[in-house]
Amino acid sequence: MREVIADGNGLVAKAAIDAGCRFYGGYPITPSSDIMHELSILLPKHGGSFIQMEDEISGISVALGASMSGVKSMTGSSGPGISLKAEQIGYGFMAEIPLVIANVMRSGPSTGMPTRVAQGDVDFIKNPTHGDFKSIAVVPGTLQEAYLETIRAFNLAERFMTPVFLLMDETIGHMYGKALLPELSEIEIINRRVFNGDYKEYQPYNVKSNESAILNPFFTGYCYHITGLHHGPIGFPTEDAHLAQSLIDRLFAKIDTNMSLITKNECLDLDDADIAIIAYGSTSLAAKEAIKIMKNKGKKVGLFRPITLWPSPQKEILELGNKIKKILVIELNKGQYVQEIERVLKRKVEFFGKADGRSISPNEIVAKLEEM
Repeated sequence: MREVIADGNGLVAKAAIDAGCRFYGGYPITPSSDIMHELSILLPKHGGSFIQMEDEISGISVALGASMSGVKSMTGSSGPGISLKAEQIGYGFMAEIPLVIANVMRSGPSTGMPTRVAQGDVDFIKNPTHGDFKSIAVVPGTLQEAYLETIRAFNLAERFMTPVFLLMDETIGHMYGKALLPELSEIEIINRRVFNGDYKEYQPYNVKSNESAILNPFFTGYCYHITGLHHGPIGFPTEDAHLAQSLIDRLFAKIDTNMSLITKNECLDLDDADIAIIAYGSTSLAAKEAIKIMKNKGKKVGLFRPITLWPSPQKEILELGNKIKKILVIELNKGQYVQEIERVLKRKVEFFGKADGRSISPNEIVAKLEEM
């Protein structure tokens, strides 16, 4: 194991380099700017390129272009900047361009509170652009996970040829401390598939109904078209009903049929719990402290922590709801993920949240649990 002392945003940048990222395009915005600043130093040292663009839209545009040249690429922002990136996010989903998008969340709407903690983008990241698609979002809950989940975000982007969101919050991003990281030799790194056959037979979108497109890097002799329109086997636009339906069905199926490779959760003290807390990101740290306090009082409380928020771990949530009737969802917003929990369970659950820019303390959680 490697012992590293850093903050969460710095560990994201370090993980991006270790995952093979060699391009970052973006624009500064609190509280995500540290990722961009760190990569501006690290990328040139590792043969990569960094560019600060004139705005958020051009930041994601150059990152998508770099990815299409075969380079693992990244961009990042926070709520208002993600809003600006919405159209190009949709282009990434439709054209199947792998890209990691770091989003260190803040409150909103609009500018919100840039320097305070919030989990205000959870619902938005499920549907960050118009149309039909499946979003992938992973949420670190510790400094170690800021590193590990960044690696996993790149692996998911490359495996499923899609934009993947790395959701942080200000507390995790700016928390500074010691993290134990695995050796590089112990880390699985996934790279996108390539077609090595005759260029005349290359059809990047002509894959099985639950597979990702195979997009060879530009400038390597394989010709195809990239478009945000509905498209056929070699990427040219089409209004053919069968091709259009098959394309969207495949964008769903490549996620839905691989849930075991995408979803990830942590379960703590749930075997004999009377109450289950569902929390993610920095709120899960307070929840764990609250569980210790309740245990000292003789109360049985457990934690279910989704590390993959989207697609939601529906199977595991349903199993939890069938086993434990009293469920408390804790979020730093007015109740965004709780809607998904209630949709899956088809019943109301308890909720405790804040949207004032302040963190939730263990004692506040204990008070809520004692009410229940």
